[in-house]
Amino acid sequence: MKALGDMETGKLLIALCGDTHPAILEEFGNFDSWFIDVFDKMGISTHLWNTHMHHDAPEGDFIGCVVTGSPAMVTDRAQWSEDLGRWMRLAIERGLPLLGVCYGHQLLADALGGVVDYQPDGREIGSLLITNHAFDSDDYIFSRLPHIFHAHLTHAQSVLTLPEGAVNLASSGRVKHQAFRYGARTWGVQFHPEFTCPIMSAYLSVYRDQIPPAQRLQLEAHLQDCFDAQRVLEIFAEGCLRGFA
Repeated sequence: MKALGDMETGKLLIALCGDTHPAILEEFGNFDSWFIDVFDKMGISTHLWNTHMHHDAPEGDFIGCVVTGSPAMVTDRAQWSEDLGRWMRLAIERGLPLLGVCYGHQLLADALGGVVDYQPDGREIGSLLITNHAFDSDDYIFSRLPHIFHAHLTHAQSVLTLPEGAVNLASSGRVKHQAFRYGARTWGVQFHPEFTCPIMSAYLSVYRDQIPPAQRLQLEAHLQDCFDAQRVLEIFAEGCLRGFA
């Protein structure tokens, strides 16, 4: 992707990979706004890059980049997605801190040589338990999170095999690779740290026909705020500001 002429300095780049479901978009806004809400509260400025609209990569001295979720599938090999994957590899080589979320997590793994595909037994969805394997490690983000925490999830594909050299950081009951680190300043998380409880509830409504009624009732009963998961965004952004020192 070519670089645009407009220069941005000292901002966090938000790479938007698609639009949420129309009903959710109408009520809650889009993926990018949920991230921006968190960063605005921290006093961190952001710059939006609409990658799925084939917009060229912005040029600038960004402090880091967050790659969002998407209704798309990595295995569809859309041109914008393949271009973004190449850009992500180059950004990592340049030392830009990077966090991939859900689709961004999967695309990051794919771009670095991992394997992404539809996960067995269908969609994983709800406010679910995550086991943090790095809570007692030196990982910049996950060492600051509890051993067990809840996170919002909705995805049909997942990372089946990590890239060579990547470190698995967390798992759920059904998905082995809920989070990984590559190098010192690159992370992917399958769960959605940007979701609120109402947004998660809206996703359960959207996919209600894909969930057995008894399971849906159980998932709805266990919806909850996931503040520990949101800390991933906060810690990453703080690290970008401080150079991960």
